[in-house]
Formats: sequence, structure tokens, C-alpha cells
Amino acid sequence: MKVSDKGIAALVAHEGVVPAPYLDSVGVWTVGVGHTAAAGAPIPANMERGVPDDLDTALRDVFEVFARDLERYAADVLRAVKVPMAQHEFDAAVSFHFNTGAIGRASWVKQWNAGNKTAATKAIMNWSKPKEIIPRRRDERDLFAHGQYPKGRATVWSVSSSGRVIWKPLRTLSPDDVLRLMQRTPEPAPTPVTPKPATGSFWGALFAAINAIFGGKK
Repeated sequence: MKVSDKGIAALVAHEGVVPAPYLDSVGVWTVGVGHTAAAGAPIPANMERGVPDDLDTALRDVFEVFARDLERYAADVLRAVKVPMAQHEFDAAVSFHFNTGAIGRASWVKQWNAGNKTAATKAIMNWSKPKEIIPRRRDERDLFAHGQYPKGRATVWSVSSSGRVIWKPLRTLSPDDVLRLMQRTPEPAPTPVTPKPATGSFWGALFAAINAIFGGKK
């Protein structure tokens, strides 16, 4: 399985985008969409500080790294979850793991694997510290339980040369912007199918007669 377009857009909107290295809430050097040295190259602590002069190029680099990171987190989820997954369940699990790194040890995943999705849904909210993470966890819970994808744009935040995030948006990204930066083609919307009455029946003949009378009128 791969994370869906809607799942990617929701995850990036939750994470936000910082185009240069910054120190996160626990003092870990991070860059882009939640990328740290634990995920491999590039190493944020070794990167140039401050907002890049060429933001467009920096964002393309950020999303190239994010695409690689996303594959790794998705693979972790596929290893940890032993039961069949719907797309929305998988997307929720990847978002949770991207934020916590805990897909292999979280009690809600164990309950899910045991076949108790109701208990698993409730237990997702055990991961609600710090309190600022609660809205994201609720969104992940609702996505997991009901397939309810959050809506909104992703914010690109400014950052100082000392590695402090400046809560001043440089830009916002629509879901299509995010997919374009990842060089991913948006999933086509399903084509609606209009049912046709069976031919040779009374209703088929009636439908054809009505269409002949009114179908040619402008």
C-alpha cells in the first residue's frame, strides 16, 4: 500500500514545512517536513541555516526528502500491522507513526491487530502529549475510524539563522501544490455512471420516447 493523495495532504498540513534547519520542541535539529538525522541524509545540523534565497528550489528539495521518508514510514506500518487495512486506516497509521515513531509499540496497534478496532480507536488518544498535539491526534482517530480526512492547506514557516521557527507564513500549499512538489500526479476523480434502463422493457421504451421528445431541445 501507498499513502493516498488525501493522506499525504493531511500529513503535510499537520507537520507544516520549514525550508531550513530548526530546533524542534525537544531540541532535535529538524528540516522540511519533520525530517531528522534519524531518517538519514541530509543531516539537518549540517545544513545551511536561515530562509533560502531560492524558496522554490528549497521546497523541491524538501519534498524529495519527504517522499523518501514517507516510504520508510509506510513500510514500518506494513510490518507492524498484521490485519487487512482500508486505505484510510493505513493513511491514519502512517500519519501517527510519522509524528511519534511508535507504530511498533503503541497499545492501540496491538488492539487493532487483535481485532478490536473500537478499543484501538479510543487508545489512539493516549498519545496526546504535549497538549498541542491533541487536534492532530483527534484528526488521526477520526480518519482511522470513519475515513474522515481533515481539510486545509499546509503552511511553509519562516525560520531564523539560529534555528528558531518564526510563526510567520512564507507561503501556503494546497493539496495539489504538495503533490506537484512531490512530482506525483493527482489521483483522478471517479467518473459518475448514469444507469440505463434495460432495453426491450416497458421502462426502456418509455425512457427512449421521453429522450426522443426532450433530448433534442436546447
